Amino acid sequence: MFRRTFWFTSGVAAGVWATTKVNRKLKQLTPENLAVTAANKALDAGHRIKDRAVGFALDVRDNMAQREAELGDALGINETPELPSPRRYAAIENRTNPKSVESDRTTYSYNRNEDH
Repeated sequence: MFRRTFWFTSGVAAGVWATTKVNRKLKQLTPENLAVTAANKALDAGHRIKDRAVGFALDVRDNMAQREAELGDALGINETPELPSPRRYAAIENRTNPKSVESDRTTYSYNRNEDH
């Protein structure tokens, strides 16, 4: 009697375990979940590729700068020439002259609808 009860409960437990395992796998294989999984894997792969490409680009940039410095030292062109001082322009025109104020009124039109 105990043997039958043991094997019966073992069978029931195995059946419940197998059923839940199959149901979980079926839920993972729905089209929506497959699309989400594929999108997540694609994003992860893109991030990994971007990180590697950025690291490679930084290495290339560092080596390029180092090589340019070596070539500049070898050719003697690393010395920066002295630049002339920048020109200064008046930020605001002189508006005290009445002729310039009057000429501005006659030449500039601020009517937005005039061109249409």
